[in-house]
Amino acid sequence: MKIKPFKGVRPPKDMVEEIASRPYDVLNSEEARAEAAGNEKSLYHIIKPEIDFPEGTDEHDPAVYRKAAANFKMFQEKGWLIQDRQEHYYVYAQTMNGRTQYGLVVCACVEDYMDGKIKKHELTRRDKEEDRMKHVRVNDANIEPVFFAYPDNAELDALVMKYTAREPEYDFVAKLDSFGHTFWIIDDEKDMERITGLFEQMPALYIADGHHRSAAAALVGNEKAGQNPNHRGDEEYNYFMAVCFPANQLTIIDYNRVVKDLNGLVEDEFLSKLEKYFFVEKKGNEIYKPKALHNFSLYLGRKWYSLTARPGTYDDSDPIGVLDVTISSNLILDEILGIKDLRSDKRIDFVGGIRGLGELKSRVDSGEMKVALALYPVTMKQLMDIADTGNIMPPKTTWFEPKLRSGLVIHKLSQ
Repeated sequence: MKIKPFKGVRPPKDMVEEIASRPYDVLNSEEARAEAAGNEKSLYHIIKPEIDFPEGTDEHDPAVYRKAAANFKMFQEKGWLIQDRQEHYYVYAQTMNGRTQYGLVVCACVEDYMDGKIKKHELTRRDKEEDRMKHVRVNDANIEPVFFAYPDNAELDALVMKYTAREPEYDFVAKLDSFGHTFWIIDDEKDMERITGLFEQMPALYIADGHHRSAAAALVGNEKAGQNPNHRGDEEYNYFMAVCFPANQLTIIDYNRVVKDLNGLVEDEFLSKLEKYFFVEKKGNEIYKPKALHNFSLYLGRKWYSLTARPGTYDDSDPIGVLDVTISSNLILDEILGIKDLRSDKRIDFVGGIRGLGELKSRVDSGEMKVALALYPVTMKQLMDIADTGNIMPPKTTWFEPKLRSGLVIHKLSQ
C-alpha cells in the first residue's frame, strides 16, 4: 500500500472544539443548523453550507457548493484553519465508553483505490458519489477523512504509542455525545519513513466507513490526473486523506430494521410463517438483545421475541450467506414481508445500534412502524473476508462508532 504524509490544514489549539463537527452524513440540514447556531467557526459552514441559506434551500444547488469553497477560504484567511509548514503523519485517538482506538492519519493513494487494493464491502450510489465529488472539486481539498482498517501490526502499534505518550496537540470531549478526541503530530522523519515502509508491506486496506467519500476522492484525483498534460503521479491530487485503525481495535455495532406493515398479514399469521425458518420464543416485555450469530430479536405487538435460524436456512461456508443480514433479508424481509430492494423500498427504515433497542420499541409503539428486527453485529473478520473475496455486503450491514470527528485536519489537493 502506498501512503504519504501531508501538510495538514488544522485549527489552532484554542479553536478546535468550536470548529470540529460530526461528519456531514450523520445529520440533516436542520440538525446541522441547530448545532452551528451562534458559532461562526463551526465546520458545518463548509461541510453543510446550506445552513447559510434560507431553510428549505436545496443542498445540491451550485450556489451551496460555491458557499462551501468561500467559507473554506474565509476560515483560512481569518486564521481559523492554518496549514502546517511540513508534511506529517498524525495520530487520532477516539474514546467511547472508556475504550480507546488509535488511528494514523495518512494520505492514501488514488491508484490503490482504482486497482482494488483499498477494498470495499458496500456498493456506492452514483448520486451520493457525485455530491461528494462536487464538494472535493470546489474546495480542492478533502475536508473530511475516510475511515480505513488495516491488518494488525505490532511495530505500527509501538510507533503510535511512542507519540501517544507525549502531550497531545488536541484533547477534548465532544459535548453532544461525550466521546473523547485526542490528536498528536508525528514529526520525526525516520518514524515517518518507517510508517510509510510498513504500509508498503501491507497487502490491502479496508474501507470501514466512508465508501462514498473514498470513491469521490479517488475519482476526483483520477479526473485531475487526466486533465493535467504534465501529470507525473506524485502530485498531491493523487492522494486522499484517511484515518487508518488496526482491525483489532475496531468494533462494529448492530444495524437494525423497522418495517411499516406486515404485508397484509395479521400478527399470528406472521409469527406462524416465521416458524418455518426460525425457532420462535416469546420473551415478554423486557427488551431482548440477540445473543449470538443467527439469533435475532423481534419486537411486535408490544412483545419481544427471540428468533433463532433453523439449521439449513444459511450457509456458514459462504461469506455472504453466513451473514445475519442476508438471512433476515432473504427469509423475513423478502420472503414474508415482500421487501425486495432495501435501498429503495419506502416501507423499511434502518436504525443504528448506537441508538439502542429502545429506539426500535418506541418507533413501533408510536404506530409509525409495525415490527422491528434487531441483528447480531457483523465482525471485523467477516467484513475483511468479504472484501478479500471480492464480495459486497447487503445494504445497511455495518455501523461503526464512534464516528470520526471532522475538522481536526484537512488535506489540500494543491500544496
